[in-house]
Parts: sequence; C-alpha cells; structure tokens
Amino acid sequence: MTGTGTETGIPGITALPLQESLLPESLDISFKVVPAVLVLGMLALFLAIGFVFRVADTEDMWVAGRSIGNVENGMAIGANWMSAASYLGMAASIALAGFYGLVFVVGWTTGYFILLIFLAAQLRRFGKYTAPDFVGDRFNSDSARAIAAVTTFLIGFVYAIGQAKGMALVGLYVFGDFGFLLPGLDGYQVMVIFMMAITVGYLTLSGMLGATKNQAVQYTILIVAFLVGLFVVGYTNGYSTVLPQLEYGMLIDDLGSEFSEPFVTSSYYLWIATTFSLIVGTCGLPHVLVRFYTVESERTARWSTVWGLFFICLLYWSAPAFAAFGTDLYTTNVRPTYGDPGMASAASEVIVVLAAQLSNLPEWFVGIVAAGGIAAAIATVAGLFIAGSSAISHDIYTNIINEDATQRQQILVGRLSIVALGVLTTLAALDPASSIAALVGYAFALAGSVLFPMFFIGMWWENANRQGALAGMTTGLVLWSIPMINEIVPTYVSSLEAPLSAGLAQWMPAIGSALITLPIVFAVTIIVSLVTDDPPAETKRIVRQCHSPEPMGQQQTAEDVVADGGESQTPADD
Repeated sequence: MTGTGTETGIPGITALPLQESLLPESLDISFKVVPAVLVLGMLALFLAIGFVFRVADTEDMWVAGRSIGNVENGMAIGANWMSAASYLGMAASIALAGFYGLVFVVGWTTGYFILLIFLAAQLRRFGKYTAPDFVGDRFNSDSARAIAAVTTFLIGFVYAIGQAKGMALVGLYVFGDFGFLLPGLDGYQVMVIFMMAITVGYLTLSGMLGATKNQAVQYTILIVAFLVGLFVVGYTNGYSTVLPQLEYGMLIDDLGSEFSEPFVTSSYYLWIATTFSLIVGTCGLPHVLVRFYTVESERTARWSTVWGLFFICLLYWSAPAFAAFGTDLYTTNVRPTYGDPGMASAASEVIVVLAAQLSNLPEWFVGIVAAGGIAAAIATVAGLFIAGSSAISHDIYTNIINEDATQRQQILVGRLSIVALGVLTTLAALDPASSIAALVGYAFALAGSVLFPMFFIGMWWENANRQGALAGMTTGLVLWSIPMINEIVPTYVSSLEAPLSAGLAQWMPAIGSALITLPIVFAVTIIVSLVTDDPPAETKRIVRQCHSPEPMGQQQTAEDVVADGGESQTPADD
C-alpha cells in the first residue's frame, strides 16, 4: 500500500488509502443509499433463509436429506457454479485478453457434458456424503480419504479467495471506503471482512439444506441482474436492441485485434492447456460433485445436470457481449483499453458494474447489477465451504479420528471448520496474488490433477485399487504444487521474482497444469493398480452396481443393493 492516508470525515481518524493495484479506476467508490439498501436487504434475506432451513442432523448438513428436485438442484448447480469468476472474472478476462478469455466459456461448459455422461448418475448411485467419502470407500483407504479431504479443503480455500476479492470490489461501489472502521486496514480489506463475515454467519446456521434453498434464490438474483443489466446497457448505448448476445458482433471490428484475433495476447499452447484444465477441473470440484448426492435418484441427478447447464449457459452466452460493451465504453469514456497504460486489471474485474455506471444508468439500477455479483460470489462460497467443512468434519473427524462421534459433535466440528476456512480465506484475500479468474483457475487445476482421475478411474475401472489411488493422488498433489511454487509463492516473497523459471511457466503454467499432470496421474494410478493386488470382490460389485439400469430408492446406495444380494454380475451399459 502507498500514500499517507485519506480523511474520513470523522475527527481524529484517518483511513489507509486503497491499495492502488486493487482500485478500479473510474469506479465510483462512495456510499449509495438505494444500492446499499438493496444489498443489505439481499444479505438479510440470505441469513433469514439460512435460519429457517437451519440444519437438524448430518443428513441435512451435508446432502440436504437427498430431497432436492431436478430444477431446484439445477438452479443450485447454476448458483454454486456461477461465482464471481463467472459473473465478473469471465467478462474481465475477455475484455482484457480477448480471445484467450473464451477459455473459461469453453472449458467450464464442456466439463458439464463429461459430468452428465460419465459421472452424475453413477455418483448418485454410489451415494455417499462427500467427494472424499467416495474416494475413501471406493479405494478402501482412510489415507486416500484423508488426501482427498485435504485436497477438498485446499480447493475451497484457493477458490474462495477469488470470491472474496470479487465481493469486496463490488462492495466498494455500493458502500464506499469504510477503511476507517478498522485501523490498519484499507477500505477494500474492510469490505472483504464484512462480506466474508455475512457468508460464514449464514453457512454456520444453514448447512447444505439452507445453502441449497439460498442458492435457488441467489441464482434468480444473479441471472436477472446480469441479463437485465446487459439488455439495458446494450439498448441505452445503441449496441443492441433485442438480442445483445448476437448483436455485439457488430462492435468487434472497433475493439481492436487484442479483443478479436486469436492468440494475439496468449499462445496457442496456453489456450489449450487452460481449457483442458478447466474441463477436467470442472469434473473434479467437490462442491459440484456433492450436488449429485443431494437429489432423490440417479435420473434426477442427470436432469439436474441438464438444467444446471441450461441455467449456466444463460450467463455464459451473455458474458462476451457484456465484455464487448464494457470495453467500448471504457475506451470511449476513460482511455484506450489496449496499449500503454491500457485498462488496469482491477478495472477489468468490475467491467460488468463499470459498464452500467459508464452508461449513466441510475444508481439504483447499477446497484442491482452489483448485487448480482455479490450473490454469485456468496452462492459459490457456500458450496465451497460446505464441501470443505464436510471434508474435515465427516471425512477426517468422524471417519478417521472419532468414529463414535454424535451428530451434534459432527455438526459442531463442521461449523468450526466453516469458520476456520472463512478466516483463512479472509486473510489471503486481504492481499490476493492474482486476478479472480486466475485464482479460480488454480483451484480447477488442483481438482483436475488429484480428484477427477480418482472419480473417473474409480467409477469406470473396477480393478483400480488402494495402492494405485494413493500413488496417483500423491503424484497429482506434488505435480500441481510445482508450478504454484514457481509462479505464486514469489508474489508473497519480496526478494523473489515471479516466475522462478520462465521455461516452466511457459510449458507447465499454474492455471493450465492439468494438461501435464492428469495424464501422468492416470498412468501412475493404472500401472500401480496393475502390479499390485486387485481390490476386494465386494468393491468390484459396488462399482458394477453403479452402472446398473435398475432404479434405486431415495435413500438407497449401490452398497446397500450389493449387501442385499442385488448385485449386477456384469457391467451394464449406461
């Protein structure tokens, strides 16, 4: 931080200046009454829903009693998925990096097709509580469960940093600079603490049941705010009339080659690596996979994926248009987007809100667009923290440390885990190392390197065993850590310059490392499984049952069917 402080209007109190690298130029950072009332009302609604649907037992805490229908779960998937990275970061990446920014649209949507075809119904039939639960039981290993749980917690932590950053940046527009409230912190940092406190507060009350109910509401808020904002910005500025998702194409020639020409701002290899990591990362994210455990049946799991993809595509189809409108408005009203100095990263990360502001729309309307960004971030943090806390409470505490834990003890540990994850995320978000989209990309690379191979191989190859899983997951963690150390750690150490190795950053970028790590993890897992003993026969029968066409009851799992003698002797077409 730089500067000597700014006056707050309160005698004797001086606020620290906002961190210049995080301050979006031209964003109106001041307290706005109507937008503040809208956002505070929205946050109060989230807290109220969390209280009404507060958890009573572990079934509600982790999988919502397996009672969620396909449309509601599809909306929850959409809200769970469409984070600040989707609402803010994706348009930011397209605005700043042009064609390269489309990796997020392509990678994230393609991943859901793989989930739909290969994992959604099968995971529901396996029927556990959490992602580490599947790994531990499928590979008959508490060590594998522990590695998966630590990975889940780490994914939640890395992913949520970007959400906290997004909430704080948007919060600055709505509430202004309140840095004077906490001596030693600036306005951005105070906003991080405020937003994260609200999120952690309602999650400790609600668990998965309340989070799912909230996510359906949050999806409605974010998609209405985004689409209405897009239509009004497009119409007001003469960019579009009826369908801005197509009409923005008329602007492309005016935005410069940096926006429209492929690989001007990045290499072909980086585009492929990032896209691949985002695809496989989507299929390994614990807070996405757990949604398939919350539904009534495998059919509902499939249809909720279809609905989720539809709800997601509504925003993803629109983000490039918002990026184009925002880029043109920025160039017209502030300065050229590309060149020197060009648009700063901080401005690009609020381009959705900035576009509405630069269109001279009423404050209350810009406040609605801003509220959508906050809803998107909170919805995703909810899913991440439920997944992370369940990894600690259910998978480590209950399954490894204290197998006789009561439901009250499990819920208490889960709530404490949510608080711990919230504190860690808040501290890291006070001075984030990267952009919102990049931070999320690192989490995807981790999920694609460690968890997705275990889900895919574990579900589709019955001979995968404990030794193979342990070797594969350990390899994935080590390989993922290498580019992170190379590119991210130096940003926190003043004596080091990032990246440590330019060659490694080029061929194994942190945001796209799964292109290298995943094939190696697959090979290690398969080879070690082949040269060691087969898994137990019962485990093989459970895997086969996951592909059976026979329907199961709402609370039934493949393990229950096998225990009752209903095993399918040969893998069924699925």
